[in-house]
Amino acid sequence: MLKNILKVSLASVLAFAITGCSEKEEKKVETKVAVEKKTTIKIGATPVPHVEILEAVKPLLKAKGYDLQIVEFTDYVTPNIAVDEGELDANFFQHAPYLNEFNANKNTQLVKTVNVHLEPMGVYSKTLKDIKELKDGATIAVPNDPTNESRALDILVKQGLLTFNDVALKTVVDIKDNPKNLKIKELDAPQLPRVLDEVDAAIINTNYALSADLNPLKDALVIESKDSPYANIVVVKKGNENTDYIKALNEAINSDEIKKFIKEKYNGSIVEAF
Repeated sequence: MLKNILKVSLASVLAFAITGCSEKEEKKVETKVAVEKKTTIKIGATPVPHVEILEAVKPLLKAKGYDLQIVEFTDYVTPNIAVDEGELDANFFQHAPYLNEFNANKNTQLVKTVNVHLEPMGVYSKTLKDIKELKDGATIAVPNDPTNESRALDILVKQGLLTFNDVALKTVVDIKDNPKNLKIKELDAPQLPRVLDEVDAAIINTNYALSADLNPLKDALVIESKDSPYANIVVVKKGNENTDYIKALNEAINSDEIKKFIKEKYNGSIVEAF
C-alpha cells in the first residue's frame, strides 16, 4: 500500500515538474513571438524637417505592417536619453559627430543605422546683406553644443574671419587669430533664430532656421558646403539595429519615395544623403 502511495506521489511530482517546465517553455515561446510581432515603432524627432520627413515615411511603413508613432522634441539631449532608456525605439535629429560626442560624455550605447539628409548650416543676419559687411567687434551667435559649435566656427574659418589652434573640436577658447575682434556668443541651438535682433549674425542649424521661416538658399549669407560630413541619421540603442522593425524603418526612410519628397519639399535647402 505504501509503495503504491509513493508511486502515485512520485508520478504527481514528475507530472507537476513536467507541466511547470512546459509552461515556462510556452512563456518563453510567447515572449519570443511577442517580440517578433512588434508592429509599433516609436521614434523621437525635432520638428522641421525631421517630423515632416517621418510623416512621409508613415504610409510606407503602414504598407509593411508597422505603425510609426512620432514624438516631437525641441532639444538635442532628451531624445537620446529616451532611446538609451528604451522609451523610444529610435530617434532622428542628429549627425554622427554629435552622436559620438554624446556617447562619450553620457556613457550611452547608441548607434547609427542610416544617413537620411544633410541640413547645411548657414549664417543669418537681420542687418547684413553680405558677410563681408561684418564690422570690427561684431557679435556672432553660434550653437553651444561641442560638435555644432565646432561646425559653425569652421564656417568662419573658411570665410577667413578666424583661425584656431589645432584641436579636434573648436571652441572660442581655441581661437588663435581674430583680426576683426569678433565676439562669439554661445547659445542653445533652438534660441539662435530668436536672437537675430540682438546680434550682428547667427550661425543656425537648418532645422531651426526652417522653423523660423528662414530659407537657407535665399536668406543665408553663407551656407555650409554640401560635402559636409554632418548628415542627419537614424539612431537606435546598440543591439536593436538588426531587428526587423528597424530594418523596415531604414528601408522606408531611404526609399526612392522619400528621396523624391526631400527634393520636392525643400528645393535644395535640404539634401538627401543616401
